[in-house]
Amino acid sequence: MYRFLIVDDHAIVRKGLLQLIKEEFPNAYCCEAADGHTVIKKVREEKWNIILLDISMPERSGMEVLWQLKSEGNSTPVLMLSIHPEEQYALRVFKAGASGFLTKASANDELIKAVHQLLLGKKYISQEAADILVSTSSKDNKKELYENLSNREMEVLLLIASGKTLSEIADELSLSINTISTYRSRILEKLGLNNNAELMRYAIDNQLA
Repeated sequence: MYRFLIVDDHAIVRKGLLQLIKEEFPNAYCCEAADGHTVIKKVREEKWNIILLDISMPERSGMEVLWQLKSEGNSTPVLMLSIHPEEQYALRVFKAGASGFLTKASANDELIKAVHQLLLGKKYISQEAADILVSTSSKDNKKELYENLSNREMEVLLLIASGKTLSEIADELSLSINTISTYRSRILEKLGLNNNAELMRYAIDNQLA
């Protein structure tokens, strides 16, 4: 019997994923988690065949959870899910040790295909992600400035670029406004920008928004 750990801070998303998994694997045992702390606890206590892990979660992002799991030597295949397109996270998630990456806009059958691949001990890379990885490797190691951002900084950048205020971002990530303001300052400094308008333009020009 396959065991799936489904992780997302939105209940409606978890229920949707649960339904897809149960339709394909009627006898599977599925458990839900809404935050990173619960994931770490459940992985330490039980064995799983696959973890479906959302990247953007409050308090501890999916990337932070992935790093901790891998640093502890956990080999459970992790399929990372994101509302953001492959450009932002494809390379990061595979470098961090994920076995697959899909956007939440992916078709249902692609998610099931990815799950089957991971169950066979293989990795799953969508055609879009594969194209990005090939393109990145052919750039003669030239890094874009945004690649120097930490994963949390990247998350804040994308939220600012989506038009959210600092207070809205603070609420979404369960952090203080001062902390978000600090992240914003670091982002502006690393990208050589002066304000939110320039940041949003940068995100559009680099296909990050």
